[in-house]
This record gives sequence, structure tokens and C-alpha cells, in this order.
Amino acid sequence: MARTLDVYLHNELVGHLIQDDDGQMIFDYVRNWLEKPGATQLSQSLPLREQRFSRNECRGFFAGILPDDSKREIIARNLGISARNDYAMLEQIGGECAGAITFVPVGQALPVRDDHYRELSSPELAGILRELPRRPLLAGEDGIRLSLAGAQDKIAVRIEGGEVSVPLGTAPSTHILKPAVDRFEGVVFNEALCMKLAAACGLSVAAVETRNVHGVDYLSVERYDRIHRPIAGGLFELDRLHQEDFCQAQGIVPETKYQKEGGPSLKQCFALLREVSSAPVLDLPKLLDAVIYNLLVGNNDAHGKNFSLLYHGAGTADQTIRLAPLYDIVSTIYYPELSKTMAMKIGDEYSSGNVGQKNFEQLAEEAGLAKPMVRNRVAELGDTVIESLKAVDKNNPVAESVATLIRKRCEHIRKAFRN
Repeated sequence: MARTLDVYLHNELVGHLIQDDDGQMIFDYVRNWLEKPGATQLSQSLPLREQRFSRNECRGFFAGILPDDSKREIIARNLGISARNDYAMLEQIGGECAGAITFVPVGQALPVRDDHYRELSSPELAGILRELPRRPLLAGEDGIRLSLAGAQDKIAVRIEGGEVSVPLGTAPSTHILKPAVDRFEGVVFNEALCMKLAAACGLSVAAVETRNVHGVDYLSVERYDRIHRPIAGGLFELDRLHQEDFCQAQGIVPETKYQKEGGPSLKQCFALLREVSSAPVLDLPKLLDAVIYNLLVGNNDAHGKNFSLLYHGAGTADQTIRLAPLYDIVSTIYYPELSKTMAMKIGDEYSSGNVGQKNFEQLAEEAGLAKPMVRNRVAELGDTVIESLKAVDKNNPVAESVATLIRKRCEHIRKAFRN
């Protein structure tokens, strides 16, 4: 029997996500949205049109909202659904998602804006962070409908005035909390160092800080797709900004996010940004800096889902599209067991240890950038990273070790690019 979810962008019904009689997921825009002045598409991969989108056409965007396979398996067991059923998963946990999308069973009104949260005591928060490997995203707990992409354990919360609360229903969150991972020593401090170092180098990144609650280390990441919008009386209302990652924008399913498996290449990423950014002259250099920075710090896991488009004014005639702040930057080379192959090759090279000038010249040609500028920028950013390392807080032995590794790596790379 066919089933339908209403798909909302902010507070407006834009379409229907349907699971047909054969169990296939399809999507179509509603006529009122198509006829609305200033209506915008949900995704670059879902242009406004009257005809329906098949499963192959729409799955890249909708499946891209959900967690990665390892977490989906656990969530599915906890909810009593199939891990491969994207529709059922969105029905269960599609209340508070990345961007400004909300899923509601057809015919049910989008809840009136009366956000509800459950405040967490320190012991409760510590218990939730410890429990996440067994209960990803707290799926199945009464009233909680959270979905976040990715493989790492995480939870979306609201932090206001030092109080931490879990959003209920469709209430928006402000932060994402990522607890320590036993398998990867000090990954919380590794990521915090890489993110704060990027900010110190002038890159646009999500704000982070390390915290500890009852012996549990975790990283607090401020959401760039949530804003405090001024309303009457000098008050502010928490609101969403729409966003999608580069895989979603290109209709690429999350299982193939790595270039070797069919995911996007850097050439495709630069082409996408050049085509859709409202300010490509500003965003293309930012993407180049991100590529260089990931090489300098040894983040080999910078795949297409780790870059996003951020939509301001989505659903209006004044919509602008910009490269989103960077996120999920970890020096993966610190962990010997992790792959030395980069998620996206630079030029024709996948091994970060073998990348040289000719590879960046190839990238410059593919991206439509000037070769001398690209070569010089690698050395310049290497200098900036080394200098910025002096000022970045290294409050953990792992952070110290990662900083030393990055410094040596930058010295080697900038020397190669100046010879």
C-alpha cells in the first residue's frame, strides 16, 4: 500500500515523498509550490518540475539526510524497521534534520511553532553520550525525531545559557555533540585542534569547543545552519537555514561518497560551486583553501559529504547560495590504521604523501584556476598553518602530537612547492 510524507521547507509544504505499492521511493513537488512566486528547488539535483522524480533521481538527496549504514543498522533494529528503507527511516526520525527540511505524515499539519525541549542534567547528558553507540541519535525515544548524516556517533541539542536540552518533535537544535571514540585515541582533541587551527588561518569553519561531563570527553559543534532571527520586541527566534552537501546536490547516494566508488571528484565540486554559488569569485578560493588545508593537516577523509551549500532565503526570490563553513576536519593520518588514500584525488594522485606541484597544476586546470596562483597558495597556506599553530590551544597530549605532525608535514610540503 502506498504511503506519503509531506515535505516542508521551513514552514511551507513543497512536495510529497511517496513509497509506492512496490516499495519504491518517489518525490514530486506540489502545484502550489511550483506556482508560488520565488519558489526554489529543494536541491540542485531536484529542479522544479511537474513530473515526478524516480527513486534513482531523488534518493541521492533524501538518503543523504540519514546516518551512514553502520548507524542505520542499529537505528533500524531499535525502531523495528528495515535499515534499507529510506522512507521508513525518514518517517521515524525526519523531524529535525540538516538544513530546513521536515517530514510529516501526509494530512497532519506541521506543528504550530511551539518548540519543546527536554532539559538534560549533567548525569543525563553523560549517560546519553555513553549510550549513543547503542542508541544512535536517541532513535526510538518518545518525542525525539533527529537525523544527522555521517558515521560518527553524535546528538543534536539546544544549548542556551549553559543549559543543554534535547529537541522534541520538529524543534530546532543549535549544536551537535560528538563524544570520544574508543577506537581512535583523542579524536575529540584531534578534531578540535584541526578546526580551531583552520579558523586561526582565516578559513570559514564551524565553531567548536571540547567539553567533559562526568568523565566523558566530547566535542561541541555550533550549527551553521541554525540562526537566531530577530523578532518583535527585541527578542530572537531560533530558525533554520537550508543546506545540502555536495553529494546531495549532485544526486550521488551516500554509499558512493568516495571518488573511487563513484563519488564526486574535486573537478566536479569546483564545477558545481562555479555554477550555483551566488558569489563564485569568493567561494572558489575558499574551496581551494579547504583542499589545501586538508592536505596540510592530513585529513584524507574529505569526501563530497564534507562540503556543503548553504541557502539563505530559501523559498524566496531573494535566495542566495554560498559555500558552507567547513566541518568534520580530522588529521586522519595520525591514526596508522586509517586509509592513506584521499577521498578525492588531487590531479591524478590519491596518496596524500605523493601530491606535488604537478598534481595541483592539474587541479588548477580542472577547476579553471590560474596555475601560479594555486602553486603559490599551497606554500602560503603552509606558512600560515605553521605560524598559527603557535597560538592554537593544545590542551591534550593528542593535540600536541597532532600539532607536531602537522608542523612537520607543512614544512615538507611548503619546501617542495618552493623548490
